[in-house]
Amino acid sequence: MRALLVTVLLLCLGTLPARADMSPLPTGTDVDYQLGGAAYVPDNVGIVVRDRTATPAPGAYNICYVNGFQTQPDAKAYWRKHRDLLLQDGRGRLVEDEAWGEWLLDIRTPAKRQRLARIVGRWTSGCARDGFDAVEYDNLDSFSRSGGLISARHAKAFALLLTATAHGAGLAAGQKNWATWDGTTAGFDFAVSEECGRYDECDAYVDSYGDRVLVVEYRARDFRKTCRAYGDRLAVVLRDRDLTPDGVRRFC
Repeated sequence: MRALLVTVLLLCLGTLPARADMSPLPTGTDVDYQLGGAAYVPDNVGIVVRDRTATPAPGAYNICYVNGFQTQPDAKAYWRKHRDLLLQDGRGRLVEDEAWGEWLLDIRTPAKRQRLARIVGRWTSGCARDGFDAVEYDNLDSFSRSGGLISARHAKAFALLLTATAHGAGLAAGQKNWATWDGTTAGFDFAVSEECGRYDECDAYVDSYGDRVLVVEYRARDFRKTCRAYGDRLAVVLRDRDLTPDGVRRFC
């Protein structure tokens, strides 16, 4: 019955499965987080995360980064044409994640969630066509920056659409952010956590996903702490905050 419902959902969204052979996240290998640009992949690294506009790394398990709940800073021209799908406050001003200069998607109604899922679904299908194995949907917790306009319930409902689309395209789906929520209930297969060691959130992700948690730390002391606690179980990488191709890369 669940498979039938997913198929019907994908038909409604216009995102038919591109392939059905979903590959699970490997364990026992290191991860490199390359959102700032493609870089050389060391021999110890079996998992690489790159932006959806990048080319997958040969020979690695590739995860495609998709900003699923907010806009990319360089995509404002596109989203201005779809302003009705962006969150607006009571005065009609676009609600922004000021830390990153990203507008929040308006996922408050079923109709808007379906329209947005079609857009994000096209990106997801593109990841599959390009040869990625999985997708991580960033900013699941955007509701916490919405000034109370978006609820956790809205985020969970949209997450269900995104994971169904990913699975239909043959991609595993990764939860990004909101450590206290067990995203497996919405179909997520693994988690990507930035600075869970710094903010003492790693246990929450491990409780939900076991060893299917990828950790990115940006401070050396947090990296050392996380490696001591989880280095024998999780893939942990230290990166420079700008994720530059020639920047800091260390592994437990």
